[in-house]
Amino acid sequence: MGRNTKPIPAKVMARILEECGAHRVSKDAAEKLADAVHEKANEICEQAVKIAKHSGRTTVNDGDVRLAVRKK
Repeated sequence: MGRNTKPIPAKVMARILEECGAHRVSKDAAEKLADAVHEKANEICEQAVKIAKHSGRTTVNDGDVRLAVRKK
């Protein structure tokens, strides 16, 4: 998966907003959150890949992702 991956469905983001206490969620709000989450996930993924490569591996593991999350 590269930068042109399919964005996260807005319905999923609306459900998360509702789980956080929103009574109603507009389509625009859910789409904006989906875009933001997708962008942040891409940043974390890119960093995790760099960490794995720096460690001489081609497989990204959970430790790489945890470290990437902390760096962001």
